[in-house]
Amino acid sequence: MKAVCWHGKHNVQVDTVPDPQILNPRDAIIRVSLSGICGSDLHLYDGYIPTMRKGDVLGHEFMGEVVEVGSGIKNLDAGDRVIVPFPIACGNCWYCQQGMWSLCDNSNPNAWMLEKVYGDTGAGIFGYSHLYGGYSGGQAELVRVPFADVGLHKVPSHLSDEQVLFLTDIFPTGYQAAENCNIHQGDTVAVWGSGPVGLLALKSAKHLGAEKIVAIDHNPDRLAMARTYCNAETLNFEETDVVEELHALTGGRGPDSCIDAVGMEAEGTGIEAAYDTVKQALRLENDRPMALRQLIKACRKGGTISIPGVYSGFVDKMPMGAVFAKGLTIRTGQTHVHKYVRPLMELIEKNEIDTRFIITHRMSLDEAPQGYKLFLEKQDGCVKIVLNPRTQGSPTTH
Repeated sequence: MKAVCWHGKHNVQVDTVPDPQILNPRDAIIRVSLSGICGSDLHLYDGYIPTMRKGDVLGHEFMGEVVEVGSGIKNLDAGDRVIVPFPIACGNCWYCQQGMWSLCDNSNPNAWMLEKVYGDTGAGIFGYSHLYGGYSGGQAELVRVPFADVGLHKVPSHLSDEQVLFLTDIFPTGYQAAENCNIHQGDTVAVWGSGPVGLLALKSAKHLGAEKIVAIDHNPDRLAMARTYCNAETLNFEETDVVEELHALTGGRGPDSCIDAVGMEAEGTGIEAAYDTVKQALRLENDRPMALRQLIKACRKGGTISIPGVYSGFVDKMPMGAVFAKGLTIRTGQTHVHKYVRPLMELIEKNEIDTRFIITHRMSLDEAPQGYKLFLEKQDGCVKIVLNPRTQGSPTTH
């Protein structure tokens, strides 16, 4: 089969690799119909996530059709159309039983790596390094899905693939980020980053009752999407003092909640941005936390910082004194996708939230290397790329 494989920094290739096989009774084989290129994939592309190996199959945001199931699978049949949450969860461990699916104790065969790096373990993730299990990802024609009886969710026939694809990751991620803010009627929520997760966090915050939502970015196309599709007020961090503006918009208090939808590769201006960029390039710190520092300064006293953006390790010059003095709550972590699939699918069925507006480019699997470069450089207004392994030809744009 064909698959998008990692070959080093800024080097992905479409290779021919062996078809996946059933290895365990609870496995299923999925024929992929759609797969997204996620912002988190760019951290792999940029070489910031350790333990990647040449030839690893990428992609954790995918859906498709069941073609084969293991002997232990009783709730799925060949031909079922399904979405695949990006964290792999067993359904039996204490964390799964508590609804903390992305912290599963049993799905990561390389848990010892995570424990050594982070002090504890987490769930396996498709296509996201050997820290997270070394599982082959979904930017491919076929995928083996472990614990498929728990992970795979059937899709109603009246919903299209594009309507439900983002239930695999970025819609639950944006929604969990907003839910973690404990939003009350009348709240102001500010979201740093107007990429796919940021835009869906804005949508989710509004749905959960925020009176005012504010998008912070510097890309004109993305800020325009935040205004047009999310009814957000927007701030360009290259043109204004974001902290001052947010305080002005909120009567001097600051937003009730701030969402960091940027993470480890944040961009900024001035000496602070240069400092973080140089230190990250020299591997003297793992992440560029300039957006996170700004959130902490901007958030009102007693407010909430929600962090769906990925961080990989250690950061420098964090204003922990401000976190303490302002009494801030910080909530973060990989998304418990399984928890959100059904309620968010209902929102899609009721047409209360339509996530398709973020798709700007549709490509074939063969065009993935071009897509990664396009997405990284934000060319041609690129916000979200969807790959279709069944098509060939030139990319189409939204």
